[in-house]
Amino acid sequence: MKNIRGEDRTIKHLLCNKYKIDYYQRDYNWETKQVKELIDDLTNRFNQDYEEGHSRQKVRNYGQYFLGSVIISEKDDASFIIDGQQRLTTLTLLLIYLNGIQKDWDSDYKVTVDHLIYSTQYGIKSFNMDIPERRDVLDQLQKGEEPVTVGKSQSIQNLVNRYKDFENSDLFSDDYRKNDKLPHFLEWLTEKVVFVVITTASDDEAYTIFETMNDRGLSLTPTDMLKGYLLANIKNDSKRQEASEILKQYQNKFLQVAKDEYAKFFKAWLRSQYAEKIRGTKKGALPQDFDKLGTEFHRWLRDNKSRKGIELERSADFFAFIDTNLSYYAEAYLEALDYANNYDYNYSSIFFNEKNNFTLQYPLLLAPLRTDDNIQTRQIKMRIVSIFIEILLVRRIFNFKAIGHSTMENKVFQILKKIRRKNIEELKKLLIEELDGYEFDFTSSNFSLRNNKNKVHLVLARLTEFIEYKSSGTTRFVEYSNQAKNQGRYQIEHVWQNDYQKFSEEFSDQNTFENFRDLIGGLLLIPGKVNASLGDKPFEEKVEIYSRENLLASSLHKNTYKNNPAFKNFIAQNSLNFEPKTEFTKKDLDSRQKLYIEIANLCWSPERIETIGN
Repeated sequence: MKNIRGEDRTIKHLLCNKYKIDYYQRDYNWETKQVKELIDDLTNRFNQDYEEGHSRQKVRNYGQYFLGSVIISEKDDASFIIDGQQRLTTLTLLLIYLNGIQKDWDSDYKVTVDHLIYSTQYGIKSFNMDIPERRDVLDQLQKGEEPVTVGKSQSIQNLVNRYKDFENSDLFSDDYRKNDKLPHFLEWLTEKVVFVVITTASDDEAYTIFETMNDRGLSLTPTDMLKGYLLANIKNDSKRQEASEILKQYQNKFLQVAKDEYAKFFKAWLRSQYAEKIRGTKKGALPQDFDKLGTEFHRWLRDNKSRKGIELERSADFFAFIDTNLSYYAEAYLEALDYANNYDYNYSSIFFNEKNNFTLQYPLLLAPLRTDDNIQTRQIKMRIVSIFIEILLVRRIFNFKAIGHSTMENKVFQILKKIRRKNIEELKKLLIEELDGYEFDFTSSNFSLRNNKNKVHLVLARLTEFIEYKSSGTTRFVEYSNQAKNQGRYQIEHVWQNDYQKFSEEFSDQNTFENFRDLIGGLLLIPGKVNASLGDKPFEEKVEIYSRENLLASSLHKNTYKNNPAFKNFIAQNSLNFEPKTEFTKKDLDSRQKLYIEIANLCWSPERIETIGN
């Protein structure tokens, strides 16, 4: 019998081998948030060492990052993954995506990673994650093709959707997509990201190790360790039992949302109330409060228990920390989660920010709250902050700026400190001043698709809802923002047909025409089925179909202005240049672009903050 082995392995040494999974293994079920957290963790650690101008050789001296354990059972002359296939599958997708970016680069820039994805022997290609069901879709992704998922299992659809998370979002800031930073990151990823690989000769031994690590405390989560630390310092038995029940109650509530939501709450809460410093940007800067609370909040609290505002000294302090502080902020966080997942117009900014995968909204929402705020005050504060966040995000989106975690965390931290435990009037004043002094606004008139499809879709959904709500009180943002591949989804419609020849007198070349065609002023949201029927019809035919759709689309048709006093009042009150079109020329698209910018200035006006709670 072979001995059980435990060895550290880099991704380079781990993924160059072939792996299978048994039929009883769970499907690939990671969601966007797990992918985002993985990328945030990796890029945050990489950025601690990376500096522009570093040679590739410098990566040799960068720090390592531990990504956990993988348990392998060696049987039947093959290696079967018992624990770790979710992470290894996601890393394979990441390597395929990054390898695709560097495909056409000069060979001097490329980092060779093909062998970590697949190999070819005797003319037969096989993937290192050798799972028969996935072969076709991995092959299509690796070749840069659009995979067909119709009729495929949920696991395969998940696989494709997680790959699209890399394609369609700003999980990586723009500089990773250029050939000056990505090679450094790939070198670091493959050479410096480490697993502990535990190898056994049988499934029985592998599962024994798996159960021991997870059930007997050898891999306690930070949440488990924080719970143990707090309860151990409550000396009164009845109070300790009461505190334990409170912790258990909230753990169960968070588990109903997601497995890791309890830990996310602790990070958001402790950051919102107690983080005083964040890692600097200079070389060699060390992690500070904000950074440590993202990875080891249990240890941070223990080390800072005497800090002003925390002051955990006596048994009663520990009980109050759970009974009063934790309970209050947990309720607020759960309330925010509910608004993030269930649309309510009064709290629609929380929903919108969640749609943009902006997880940093939660510490900001909690920051101004005090445990003596009543429910009404708490809700007003969260509405104010959520509207501020939405305005901030959309201003960045309109200016083609990233809104991902690594890009925004320093900005969020500075704002968080300013608004911590402020009353309503102070909060409004600070956030309006922050927006007044912000470098980005809506004056730019060139906002367009430009590799920005998901964000543009959400902006169009919000603009469409805004004019309808102001005109008739209807709210259909959930419907308009639906991008899922089902019968009810909406699609972005170009008002101009894709025919350069028709506009060749107004544009010197096709590229200029296509860029102009992509401007937001020439875009609408139309139900998928309707959009498919439009094809390349000329504007004169399409506008008749637009007349039966949402108000932003139907505003191009003359009939919309008949017997519609609420809409006409909205136009008049805000001096908006809405007008029907009989044709749609370059001049018309220019006019429409300006109109959309005017609506954006209304929809995302800082004045909205002032009205909350009045």
